[in-house]
Amino acid sequence: MKHTKGVSGFFKNIFPREYKTNLAVSDLSFEIPQGELVGFLGPNGAGKTTTMKMLAGILYPTKGEVNVLDFTPFEKKQEFLKQIAFIMGQRNQLLWELPAIDTFKLNKEIYEIPDAEFNATLEELTELLDAKEIIYQPTKTLSLGQRMKMELIASLIHRPKVLFLDEPTIGLDVVAQKTIRDFIKDYQRIFGATILLTSHYMEDVRELCKRVMIIDHGKIIYDGPLDKLIKKYATRKTIEVIVEQMPDVKKIGKLGDNVEIDFPRLVFKVKRSEIPETIAIITKNLEFVDINIFEEKIEDIVRKIFNEGKPS
Repeated sequence: MKHTKGVSGFFKNIFPREYKTNLAVSDLSFEIPQGELVGFLGPNGAGKTTTMKMLAGILYPTKGEVNVLDFTPFEKKQEFLKQIAFIMGQRNQLLWELPAIDTFKLNKEIYEIPDAEFNATLEELTELLDAKEIIYQPTKTLSLGQRMKMELIASLIHRPKVLFLDEPTIGLDVVAQKTIRDFIKDYQRIFGATILLTSHYMEDVRELCKRVMIIDHGKIIYDGPLDKLIKKYATRKTIEVIVEQMPDVKKIGKLGDNVEIDFPRLVFKVKRSEIPETIAIITKNLEFVDINIFEEKIEDIVRKIFNEGKPS
């Protein structure tokens, strides 16, 4: 529904409204083989979560076909629902006043999991997450990182074959993010799960995904290997130099215009072809204690793609 601003717009809005249709996704087509982990990237509003909700059967597409595990998701058959999990970093299914183990037992009954299978899966998941003790603590006493561990166990206690992970590390500190990433890798390896992952933390993508799909305005603009994307668009590298003492102005002048100073760090962003020349200039003019060379961040690469248009 379209709203008109201003006083005159107020009266216009009272009478028959003007409606406008916005397509969340359009001409979207892809396949993910069994056991693959794919990164699903794009800006806010690109259609990532909408797509995942259609794949999970939460939303029904107005056109086209969706097939997951040979099921039509929106039919929501029990055989289908028992084989998938949709995990959102900001969604909470845990019972706040009770220990997480009570939520696990509730899900055991919902998914009709046999006792032996439930106990074996719980043992494996708590071992992977180093969470055997905290499952008995009231949820309200847990840290954000600990609650995310419990959310993962609650969502995976039925050993789903397909995982839709929507920002699973959002809001977590770097240590907790690393724990969750390691867990996702281990879960896929042990259970052979197929995983579609969205994340704004590009380290998640770099560590977990060999294949990425980039979506913008509901359309896929890239679907292919992550390393190919990096090779084509990562045209520059960052050289970080650590110094003990601030260089004098004359020496800094010899380093060129591409240096950023944040003592004790001096940062150079240069083209790949200029790396040897820049290293030679640094070595000749600076006394340093350490030097590191980094690839461009993946988020910068994705930003280039949106600025330049669809990659080949």
